[in-house]
Parts: sequence; structure tokens; C-alpha cells
Amino acid sequence: MGFVTSQLVQPYRDRPNEGTLSVFTEFSPMADPSFEAGRPSEYAVELGRIIDRGLRESRAVDTESLCVVAGKWVWSIRIDLHILDNGGNLVDAANVAALAALLTFRRPECTLGGDDRQEVILHPPEVREPLPLIIHHLPIAVTFAFIGDENLVIDPTHHEEAVMGGRMSVTLNTNGEVCAFQKPGGQGTMQSVVMQCLRIASVKAGDITSKIKTAVESYNTERALKMVKRHTNINAVDVNEPDQKAKQILEGKKLKSEECSVSQSDDMDVEQGRVKKRSDKNQRFTGGPSSWDPYSEGVNTDELKATLASRGSAAVPMKLDNLGDDITDERKSDEPLSDVSPVSSLTESAGKEMATSREKTLQDAVKPKNRRRKKKSSNSAV
Repeated sequence: MGFVTSQLVQPYRDRPNEGTLSVFTEFSPMADPSFEAGRPSEYAVELGRIIDRGLRESRAVDTESLCVVAGKWVWSIRIDLHILDNGGNLVDAANVAALAALLTFRRPECTLGGDDRQEVILHPPEVREPLPLIIHHLPIAVTFAFIGDENLVIDPTHHEEAVMGGRMSVTLNTNGEVCAFQKPGGQGTMQSVVMQCLRIASVKAGDITSKIKTAVESYNTERALKMVKRHTNINAVDVNEPDQKAKQILEGKKLKSEECSVSQSDDMDVEQGRVKKRSDKNQRFTGGPSSWDPYSEGVNTDELKATLASRGSAAVPMKLDNLGDDITDERKSDEPLSDVSPVSSLTESAGKEMATSREKTLQDAVKPKNRRRKKKSSNSAV
């Protein structure tokens, strides 16, 4: 099991712009009864050095990208490897676990703040998405076991390691570049055998690299889906279970809408009542003046027709020669008054009264002149 952590530390003096990478191993008695708890054994130290050399010496991890403030703050990456079960070839298994842990690791994003721009501010995952490590290539460890003079075993098991005469671990990448080489004593090997092991390890490195990338991609996809489900559940809770304040706001809006609907219905009822009254008035004065005329609301058409009939026809127009003014009064048609509408009858009666009053005035003005003329004619006769 591989576990990766990060921490802000001060850099080394000879490398102020680079972060650090370290590997630690733990052999517990649970994995194998021969492992002792407490101080690490010689094999545990050797395993950690092989993996550390393959990662750090080959510069697989970009340590310059781990610098935050040059000479002051850098990221320190720590890889903890826990052996769960000793089934043999722990070097290759631990190397695969370390690579997978590095590929899936995300460090917190940090920015610089303060007056002098030297204060480091760490952002939690809820605020900013964590950043992955920059890994240039994957160094793959391939272990060979030598049993006897002619037997060569790749990826030895626990039982094969118990009878092997020697062991060799080669670390390569997919480009065929040798990143590390480990041959811890034991049985010697010829140069041709070493070259054969390198060719075999190059092929195995490509196969293992593809499997690691496939597993990491599947893991990242599953993690992304979990994040989407988590956000979806949060939104569903916020919508379906609003807090008390949200409930009060919703109830207030509902009451306001009900009041508005009630007031609108009342206004509509009042308006309908007014329209009904107006329609009743219009029906009352059918064929007469409209209901908006305030002077015709109390007029009785029957009384008006009887009055006009009693007065008779209009006055005969007269001509005054001495004044030189011709005053005429147009006679209306010979149609009966019953066929005249109330409005036209009222207008004609008002016009006739005005004409009658003007005639009386003119007659009163003409009488003195006629008297003077008669008196003058009588004097001339005398």
C-alpha cells in the first residue's frame, strides 16, 4: 500500500528552487512472521533505496515545480510504503504502488499574499481544486532471480526467493532508458545474461506502464463521478429541505399573492356592478339620449311630446322693410311630432322660444316709429 503526503518545508541550501522527495517503508509482522516491528531491517532499507533511486535519480518527478518561494518554502513529497502481505518480489510491488500513489496524488493549491508577497496562503479543496504532480516518465522496476547456473526467473515468488542464488533489479521506462540497477551480491552473472535481462525488462516495463495508466485513469474517473454525486446530493438537500428563513419568505410571497388576487377580484366585482347600472340606465332610455347626458336623465318623453303638440306649429316669419333686416324662421316638415325623437323635439322647442322672444323685441321697437309716421301724416293733412 502506497500513501503520499505533502508538507511545506525549507529547501536544501544547495537546491533552493527544488522540492524534496523521500520514500519510507514499513515491514510489519502481519505481512510476514520473519519481519520484526520497530527498527527497519536491512532488506527494508534496501527496498526503500531502490525505489528512491529509481524515482529521484531519474528525475521522474519535477521537483522544480514544487518550489513556492525560492530559498524559503518548497513542497516536500513523502511516500510511505506499507507491506501488507509478503508474496515475493516486494521491490516490484512497492514500485508499482509508489507510482500509482504519485499519479493519483493532489496537493493543495497555494498563493502568495501579504504586503511583501512572501506570505503563503493554502486553499482548501472546497475553494480551489488541488493540483496533481508533474511526472515526466514512469520508472518501472523489474526483478530477476537466478536459481542454479542456467535458470532465470522473472518476478520471483516467496518460495522462489527462498532457494535463489542471486537477484538483480533493473529500473527502466518505456523509452528503454535505464534509471537504476541493483545487484546485491550473491551469485555472479555474465555480461550476456545482464543484456538479456535488460531486453526482457524493457518489454515488461511497457506492459506494466500501460496497466498502471489504465488503473489510474479508472480511479480518476470514479473519483470524478463521486464528486459529481456529492454536489448533486447537496443541491437536492438545499432544494427539498429549505431552512426556516426560506420557508418564511415563501409563505410571505404566497400571502401577498393571495391578497393581490382578492383585491383584484373585488375591483372586478365593483366594475361589473357599475357596468350593470349603466346597462340598466341605457335600457331605461332606449331610443332616447345616452346615459352620460346629465340633463336628460329626468326628462319624460310623453310629457314633452304633449307640450310640443299643444303649442302647435312654429311662428310665421315676418319682414321688416324699415330696418332692412330680414328675419326668417324656417318651418319644419309636416311630419307629426310623435315621430320626432326627444332630443330633436327639445332642440326645436328651444329654438322656437328664442325666435318668438326676438320677434317680440323687434315688434316693440317698431311700434314707436309707426306712431311717429302716423302723427306726421295727420299734420300734413291738416
